[in-house]
Amino acid sequence: MRSSRASIAPPRLRAEWFDEPELLFAGGNGHVDPKVGINLFGPRSFNTTRHRAEVHFGFIGSGESIEGTARFYEQCSKGVDGDEEHEPFPGCDKETGFRTELKIDTDASEVITAAELEAIKAVKVRKLRFEAAVALLDEKLRLLKLKERPIDYIVFAIPPELYDLCRVVDYKDSAGEAVHRDLRRAFKVLAMKHEKPTQIVRERTITDEIVNRQVDHKSVRAWNLFTGMYFKVDGIPWSPSGLDHETCYVGISFFRPRAEKSLLRASVAQAFDDQGEGFVLRGREFEWDEQKNGKTPHLPDDVAKDLIGRVVARYRDERKTLPRRVVIHKSSAYWPAERDGFRNGLMQISEWDMVALRSVSQVRLIRAGQYPPLRGTAFHCGDVTHFYTTGYLKALERYPHGHVPSPIEISDHHGSSSKANLIREVLVLTKMNWNSANFCGAMPITLRFSRLVGQILREMPDDVEPNPKYKYYV
Repeated sequence: MRSSRASIAPPRLRAEWFDEPELLFAGGNGHVDPKVGINLFGPRSFNTTRHRAEVHFGFIGSGESIEGTARFYEQCSKGVDGDEEHEPFPGCDKETGFRTELKIDTDASEVITAAELEAIKAVKVRKLRFEAAVALLDEKLRLLKLKERPIDYIVFAIPPELYDLCRVVDYKDSAGEAVHRDLRRAFKVLAMKHEKPTQIVRERTITDEIVNRQVDHKSVRAWNLFTGMYFKVDGIPWSPSGLDHETCYVGISFFRPRAEKSLLRASVAQAFDDQGEGFVLRGREFEWDEQKNGKTPHLPDDVAKDLIGRVVARYRDERKTLPRRVVIHKSSAYWPAERDGFRNGLMQISEWDMVALRSVSQVRLIRAGQYPPLRGTAFHCGDVTHFYTTGYLKALERYPHGHVPSPIEISDHHGSSSKANLIREVLVLTKMNWNSANFCGAMPITLRFSRLVGQILREMPDDVEPNPKYKYYV
C-alpha cells in the first residue's frame, strides 16, 4: 500500500531594490538629499512669489528665554559646523541656505513676567493651573498680534519653569471621564485662532552642548528649525519628483475627542498634491465599541464616503479640476463597509488605490555584510510584500540610525496600481516632512501628518472649524 505524504510547496521569494528618488529645488535642480539641495541651489520657491526675502520674528517667553533663543537663531544664521556624521548648516542670509534674511528684534516680544509665573504657580489645582497658563498665552498672542511692526513668525521660547508646571495635565471632567491635555497642542490651537505660524523652543534646544541623547547635534537642530521656519512662512523648501501631478495622496488616522470614551472624531485626513502641499480635514464623529470591535477603529460606510468626498471637493477647489487618481494610506486593513464607503465617494474618480501600511518587527531581511538592508529594498514572499524606508543610505554611504530598521508591510491593497508603483510613491512621500531636513522618515508624510494633526485637533473645540493649512499644526 502506497503511503501518502503531504507536500509543501516552497515559498515564492523575490527581492528588488528601488532607486532613491530625487527632490527638486530652486530652478528645477534635483538632488536626493534635502541638505545638499538647499545648500547648492536654494529652496524650491526661491525667486518665486512664495519666497520671503525677510522673515520678521516675534517672541513669547521670559526675558531670559527670549534673549537666549534669539541669540541661538542669530548664531545659527551665520552657520554651524558639522562632523563626520552630521552635515554642516550653511547659515541663512540672502545668499546662503534658505536665501532669506532674519529680522530678529527682541522688542517684538511679549514677556511672561516673574509675577505672572508666580501667579500660575500659586494655583494649586493642576487643571486650573493649566487653564490659567493657556489663558495667559492667549493674551500674549493677542497683544503680540497688535504690535505696530510686521511679525511673520512667532517663537514661543517656553520658560523651563512654565514647562515643568504645565506641560501636561490629567484630570476627570464633571461626567467622570478622563481628560488629558498638552500645553504644546493647546498653544498650537491658540496660534491658529490668531492666524500666526509658531515654533516652540525649549531650553535644551538652544544649548551648545549635547547633554543627553534627546538633544541632537547643533547642526541638526539648526537645519530643522530653519526648514520649519521657511515652510511656516509659506515657502516651499523642496518638492517631490516622480509623483503624478493628477494624483491626490490622502493619509487617514483617528483620534478621540477630549473626554470622550465611546466616540471617535471620525478620522483625520491630510491630502497632498504632486508639489507636496497638503490640507487638513476633520471627519464626522462616529461610535466605536472597543470591546465589541477591537481597539483598531474603522470608518462606517457613510462616514468614509463623506470624508473622501470632502477630500475630492477640496482638491477640486484648489486645483480647479478633479484628480485623475486618489491614493488612500491607512495603517489598518480596510473593512468591507469602509471600502464600500470610499468607493461610493470616489465615483467621479477614474482610478484609486486603498493601501494599508504598517511597520513590522517580526520580519527581517538579513543581508551578508556589515550594514542592514539598503533603504529601498523590497522583498516579496508569495503575495506578501515588505520594503525598507529606513536602512543603509547609499547616497550618504552610511547608516545614520542606532537601531535595527523595521520594514513596512503592505498589509492590504485594493486598486489597480502595481506594488512597485505604490512603493516608489511611498519612498518619495517619506522625504516630504518640511518640519525637518532629515534625509527621509520611516512612514510616508500622509500618515505621519495625519497622526500629528489628530493630536492638535484633540485640543480644538467641536464648534471651531480647523484651519486647513498644515503650517499651523507643526
